[in-house]
Amino acid sequence: MRGGAVTRRPTCGRADRARLVSPTAQLAVDAVTRIASSLDLERIQIIKKPGGSLSDSYLDDGFLLDKAIGVGQPKRIEGATIMVANTSMDTDKVKIFGSRVRVDSMAKVAEIEAAEKSKMRAKCQKIIDHGINVFINRQLIYNLPEQIFASAGVMAIEHADFVGVERLAAVTGAEIVSTFDHPELTTLGRCDLIEEVMIGEDRLIRFSGVAAGEACTVVLRGASTHLLDEAERSLHDALCVLQQTMKNKRTIYGGGCGETLMANAVEDAAKKVPGKKQLAMLAFAAALRQLPTIVADNAGLDSADLVTRLKSAHYAGDSRAGLDVRSGSIGDMKELGIMEALKLKQSVLVSAAEAAEMILRVDDIIKCAPRQRRG
Repeated sequence: MRGGAVTRRPTCGRADRARLVSPTAQLAVDAVTRIASSLDLERIQIIKKPGGSLSDSYLDDGFLLDKAIGVGQPKRIEGATIMVANTSMDTDKVKIFGSRVRVDSMAKVAEIEAAEKSKMRAKCQKIIDHGINVFINRQLIYNLPEQIFASAGVMAIEHADFVGVERLAAVTGAEIVSTFDHPELTTLGRCDLIEEVMIGEDRLIRFSGVAAGEACTVVLRGASTHLLDEAERSLHDALCVLQQTMKNKRTIYGGGCGETLMANAVEDAAKKVPGKKQLAMLAFAAALRQLPTIVADNAGLDSADLVTRLKSAHYAGDSRAGLDVRSGSIGDMKELGIMEALKLKQSVLVSAAEAAEMILRVDDIIKCAPRQRRG
């Protein structure tokens, strides 16, 4: 009670607690399971598209490129042979560095433009001679080369961002090229189908059946860009944890079970330690119990009641007891299938201990009295 008013902890029902589970959790599990043989997170593309709700997010089995297909070019290609390049595709200027070209008539200007266009046509023909039907360029593709590619039935995609191009080259098995004089040395990419799809109000390009068949794309939907940024950070953290879990294959029981076990063990050890060290150990045990306390508070539960019941359950010999936020009680973590990565738990403990030690060192430095000057 404060100032005559009673403050109450907000609570939520069982159905509300069930909705607390992140809609992106299953997406993270499905995405990492898909790349189980390589565990290369570069094969997971994350695309953020405002609109809809977070529950509308989904995992696409293909690779999505957030770009548009050139004007007048095919919108769907089966059995694609792909060249990924990083080269200038504007009107290829006849460059004479440090010099000026002066002409005495407009006919001479037309001759220079014709020479530039001829040079670009030759460059496009070299690209087409590789036997490709899809050309993806990191830089812009201007009107003339776009027309040349369209006439040859080649799909041209311009101005693909560098990270996207590198990831696309990896999943299609291509190498990023910038010169086209030696087709026999160029590694081209392959995929079964390339088509244009709509997500919200935007057009994207889907690559299905890529060479690295494990590649996938997570499409995040949300009401605002701020929400999408937060969802992307959470999803990336989940992907990293799942990757390490599948790599090391070592887990512990979650739901505050591990922290309670450690806290009880530290308290038991503290009883045998005399002096102020015992206070530090008891404080460390209390800090460990803050983790299940925070979990219970975030679920809208009575953390004081649940954490004490969890502590008693462990002292009674139930070493698998943990928080079941769905039912708002103590449950068996093995039966519920609630697990955490051992490496993640170790990292959390070591980082927290190092942070606490650093704060103590700073306090010692601040409290240190300045040395008195003599003479």
